[in-house]
Amino acid sequence: MAKEHINREVAFELLKKYNKEPFHIQHGLTVDGIMKWYAAELGYAEDAEFWGIVGLLHDIDFEEYPEEHCIKAPELLREAGVGEDMIHAVCSHGYELTVDIKPEHEMEKVLYAVDELSGLIGAAALMRPSKSVQDMEVKSVKKKYKSKGFAAGCSREVIERGAELMGVSLEELIGKTILAMRSCEKEVAEVVEAL
Repeated sequence: MAKEHINREVAFELLKKYNKEPFHIQHGLTVDGIMKWYAAELGYAEDAEFWGIVGLLHDIDFEEYPEEHCIKAPELLREAGVGEDMIHAVCSHGYELTVDIKPEHEMEKVLYAVDELSGLIGAAALMRPSKSVQDMEVKSVKKKYKSKGFAAGCSREVIERGAELMGVSLEELIGKTILAMRSCEKEVAEVVEAL
């Protein structure tokens, strides 16, 4: 995969330019951390920064242009000098939802799978006394997952399609994503608190 991309500091400023809500910034930072964890886990450690920046910027257009999610993103990213490989990766998580850009690279499949799932796991963590994923277990998430009213905005269909794209079971995807979220939870909280 090409290494044509902006650095993380520039990417974070770009995220903040189009996203003012701490929740959206936190989600971008969380997906950044998850993506870096998966890069290392799946043998792409040398591309971890690229994976992370894709995660950081994946919802660049969501706050200001919710009706054009993944449609407005290319314009915003090109203006900032983001490479086409990264733009494709960012937009692929809207596959069959808003765009027809299929996740092809393993990294794009991971992004597609973990975006919605990280929201659901994050919501489940907030229900815990610890308010943390550090003591979260797969069975707790699966219980919440089955309740259609819980985190209703997190599409179970997309999560399941993502697991299928990655060639893993739903249980394995949940388990690994919890570990990925544990790896970045403290750092994300510190950055969001400092905003």
